[in-house]
Amino acid sequence: MLTKRQENILKLIVEHYVKLAKPIGSNLISKKLKCSSATIRNDMSILENVNLLEKTHTSSGRIPSEEGYRYYVDNLMEPKKMNAEDMLKLQIIFHNQQLPLSDCINKSLQVISDMTNYATIVLGSSSHDNLLKQIEVVPIDDVSMIVIVVTDRGHVEHKELKLENVSLNEVKKTVNLINNLIVGTPIDEVSTKLEYEVKPVIGKYVTQHEQLYNAFYNVFSDFSSHNVNVVGKNKFLDQPEFSNIDKIKNIFDKLDDENILREIKKDDDNNIKVYIGHESNIDDDVTVIKTKFKNGTDEGTLAIVGPKRMDYERVVTLLEYLKTNIEDNN
Repeated sequence: MLTKRQENILKLIVEHYVKLAKPIGSNLISKKLKCSSATIRNDMSILENVNLLEKTHTSSGRIPSEEGYRYYVDNLMEPKKMNAEDMLKLQIIFHNQQLPLSDCINKSLQVISDMTNYATIVLGSSSHDNLLKQIEVVPIDDVSMIVIVVTDRGHVEHKELKLENVSLNEVKKTVNLINNLIVGTPIDEVSTKLEYEVKPVIGKYVTQHEQLYNAFYNVFSDFSSHNVNVVGKNKFLDQPEFSNIDKIKNIFDKLDDENILREIKKDDDNNIKVYIGHESNIDDDVTVIKTKFKNGTDEGTLAIVGPKRMDYERVVTLLEYLKTNIEDNN
């Protein structure tokens, strides 16, 4: 059980280390708390003994341990009001009535990435949770058409397709074949099912089968990849704890791996969740803060990814603001 002064020391060390990225010494803390340096050093030693602080080899100061950050987040972190500049930048996006929700989300994540110098991620509704209900094709002219994909949850995606020297009748045959064979398949499995169930038989029914098969295969591949958007991955290069090339490469590889990113959204808790260090499944020096959102049929997960030395209070406030505006955006 920590004393109030020990909690204040831990809080100050976390908050100053976030800003300075340097070990925090007793002199700075003693001035803040108006205690002697000897008293502060004694309490810092106690915090180190209970694994909430760590001592580096290059300084007599201390930095928060992973357990220290966790104690701070769970017990000491205080809600922070949005500053006017941050709020204005995001309000401009959400007050733009011309922008669809998906564009509002992506633009706001870009703004937040620039404001915080952290990476941001949006994961849409899991394509595994959306089953193909039907596909339709609407001709525009002799070579162009709109492919419409509808899921069982009412989610609709569309893409313009250009097919030269292909008759509309051949297109309709392909659509009927796909609807007959793969309706009810999770969207992220449609491409696989096309390859193993549609490709072997399409030639029996459709003359221009190769061109049509490739076109629809690409359509579904694009739809399933739309569910993940990572913004500001390069922000890690600006953080002093990520100067090691191998470490950066490993983090970039993880942020490029959709399977790893989808782990971020696994639990169903709609509250803001904080995953520190090894909990992030990305790197021991990385923190992931995330929340879920739902607006009509659109749902997904927002995450901010940065160093363990993250401005937790500001990030939580930004995510709460973003979630509220997305869910109120109709």
